[in-house]
Amino acid sequence: MNDPRQQLWLPELCRLPRLGAMLGLAELVVVVVALSPDGSRQWSVPDFLSASGLALWLALAVTVSLCAARATLSRLPEALGSALAVAMAALIAAACTGIVHALYAVLDARGFAGDVGFWRFTLGCATVTALIVALALRYFYVSDRWSAQTVANARAQADALQARIRPHFLFNSMNLIASLVRRDPEVAERAVLDLSDLFRAALGAGEGDSTLQAECELAEAYLSIESLRLGERLQVEWQRAAGLPWTLPMPRLVLQPLVENAVLHGISRLPAGGTIVIALSFEGAQLHIRIQNPAPDPDVRALPLMQGAGHAQRNIAHRLAWRFGPAARMTGAWNDGYYACDIFVPVQ
Repeated sequence: MNDPRQQLWLPELCRLPRLGAMLGLAELVVVVVALSPDGSRQWSVPDFLSASGLALWLALAVTVSLCAARATLSRLPEALGSALAVAMAALIAAACTGIVHALYAVLDARGFAGDVGFWRFTLGCATVTALIVALALRYFYVSDRWSAQTVANARAQADALQARIRPHFLFNSMNLIASLVRRDPEVAERAVLDLSDLFRAALGAGEGDSTLQAECELAEAYLSIESLRLGERLQVEWQRAAGLPWTLPMPRLVLQPLVENAVLHGISRLPAGGTIVIALSFEGAQLHIRIQNPAPDPDVRALPLMQGAGHAQRNIAHRLAWRFGPAARMTGAWNDGYYACDIFVPVQ
């Protein structure tokens, strides 16, 4: 059964930023009308304040009403529900402005409402309100769809990235574990647990955030398995600075795919192997992660390997930017026999 909340296509106006936007649009209309050079009348400060009060009252009444009716209107087809939402806003505006005009008439008061005829005042305000509400709902609708699409793309890329825990890695790991079961049961058990942790993280990659500590532990589990396969050819050096924000929320599987790249495209391609250096530092309000490893010249590497490494880095860079905004950066470059990948993440 589908979640009912997923069927509410009408934009949510119950949030404070949306309410503030509606109030701002209402006040903007008053400013535009007051400044329009039609020469029909001169606006005084009391007139402007009265018009602003009416506009903000209308915006608040319409926003609260649409918020309350969101679930009901969302059960209708989008075209019909949108038309009814705009019509409801117009009726609310007509009723409110009718009350205001009647009060001006009873009190025999002069002002921005008393100087205009009843029908022109009420129908004019209702029409302007309907237009503003229609534009606002359309903008919020497109904004919500764009945000939902962005989240879906990020989750889809996170899910697609899990295919990079390649089948040959699983097969090699299982064969390695099978060979260790009789020779060294304790090492085999540890490898099984590491492999379990790795694939548990892969299955939950699109569900919520991880932490810096969990990402490091997952990378350690992966390297532990690969060290059983590569032996002395794979050396790992962790450099952890003091005061690291271990509980910092991060997208899942950010560090492990980069470490996997270092093994597959670097260490395993060199007969003598080498050392992967993983350095974590924290300066000011920025976390810096660097993965450095010896690697062959990328100009002579096979094209599929280059594409695989580049795809993972672009994927991770996109997810970091989606999670942390433009302040998050990721760079990678080969220089003098070493490949270094740097991640910069803001810490709030």
